[in-house]
Amino acid sequence: METWDAIRARRNVRRYADRAIPPEHLDRILEAGRRAPSARNRQPWDFVVVTDRAQLADLAKVWQGAGHVAESAATVALVIPEPENEGERRHTYFDLGQAAMAMMLAAVDLGIGSGHSAVGDQEMARRVLGFPEDRLCAYLLAFGYPADRPLRPIERPDRRDFDDVVHRGRW
Repeated sequence: METWDAIRARRNVRRYADRAIPPEHLDRILEAGRRAPSARNRQPWDFVVVTDRAQLADLAKVWQGAGHVAESAATVALVIPEPENEGERRHTYFDLGQAAMAMMLAAVDLGIGSGHSAVGDQEMARRVLGFPEDRLCAYLLAFGYPADRPLRPIERPDRRDFDDVVHRGRW
């Protein structure tokens, strides 16, 4: 798929077909995240990949909006060191956004959908994923083949009008 088509086809998928993701495709998605740019090339992330059905069901309980995680073929937890100050926090979360989008676009290229989730219960996430005490799980990215319709470019996305969003030179 062309990059532009992948950007236009990406959407939040929260219902997944009961179909495993081939390991080489999952590794390609993870490699896209690993290659994402980061401030001062810090690469503040670790990725915990979960494919076990029981573990996915437990992971889905870390946030009220994470129910789709239980039905995903794989979920990637984005784990970071606890930011020491506000500047580090801003850089780290911007970096995570880039890694997440890289993974989501790589997934679309393979016909795999994704849906993100916050993490509210850090202690539960730590029990399920086993990450160290000085880390936190910032987000979850659920991946799987869409149950409803395949990914293809969306001609009329539910987005603000281009001219409402884009300001040239000044607001």
